[in-house]
Amino acid sequence: MSEKPDYRDTVFLPRTDFPMKAGLAQKEPAILARWASEGLYQRLREARAGRTRFLLHDGPPYANGDIHMGHAMNKILKDIVVRSQSLLGKDAPYVPGWDCHGLPIEWKIEEQYRKKKLDKDAVPPREFRAECRAYAEKWVAIQSEQFQRLGVMGEWDDPYLTMKFEAEAKIVEELLQFAESGQLYRGAKPVMWSPVEKTALAEAEVEYEEITSTQIDVSFEIVESPIPELVDARAVIWTTTPWTIPVNQAIAYGPEIEYVSVKLFDEQMGGLGEYLVAAALLDAFYARTGRAGVEIWSGKGSDLAGSVARHPMHE
Repeated sequence: MSEKPDYRDTVFLPRTDFPMKAGLAQKEPAILARWASEGLYQRLREARAGRTRFLLHDGPPYANGDIHMGHAMNKILKDIVVRSQSLLGKDAPYVPGWDCHGLPIEWKIEEQYRKKKLDKDAVPPREFRAECRAYAEKWVAIQSEQFQRLGVMGEWDDPYLTMKFEAEAKIVEELLQFAESGQLYRGAKPVMWSPVEKTALAEAEVEYEEITSTQIDVSFEIVESPIPELVDARAVIWTTTPWTIPVNQAIAYGPEIEYVSVKLFDEQMGGLGEYLVAAALLDAFYARTGRAGVEIWSGKGSDLAGSVARHPMHE
């Protein structure tokens, strides 16, 4: 039986030194080490010195855990932009940074306290801040290594950190300038507040609990109006926050919205008065009141300008 013929030498195939397997887990660290040993980023800065400047202001990640896919996409896309601008001949440095303040870091330290049966309020503020700073420094170092492992080039040895004393001092300096120029004042504004953390909360830190609330219709007697038919009628508002009614100061209307005034009737009680509602919501109003009515007036919201109503809880 003849041997199986070997046709490999009869086919012209391109030859390459590339291995069959990429082996990126081994090769990528070697590539990064070579970039570092050759000072690639620093040499690029020197080569582009004096050229047109391109600065990408890096919105900082939070220093409280390992990076995830969102971090990776963010940093890789920014790296592409910076490298592209550098290839176009511009001086495009990249300064990474970290947000080192806020509740997430404080909460992590408090978790450690709870495991040790410690009360946060019993810990001196200076000691608490020092532990928060150490926690942030730890994760800045870890995330920095992880970002560099992605091949992102930048000023990794000198990033900007919101917790640097120089940065904090600059904030105080700018705040003082606001105060000296008379632009700093105390006013009234609703602020989300955490009674546990004793601090204001950002909108992203607030979780809303779904509840079933009470809805009510409230009628306001119209005492003055450029439309005679509306005097003594009642403007109806609908709300799911009835506790705000005592301090209501005005009734809003849409200038282009159609409104109607209807006289409600009850089979036993007869006429129940006239009520002003949005035409599109008339059927819903009838359904909620369980009554039917006769239209007395219709028009646009702009016709209501100048009307005055009496609050049902105040004379």
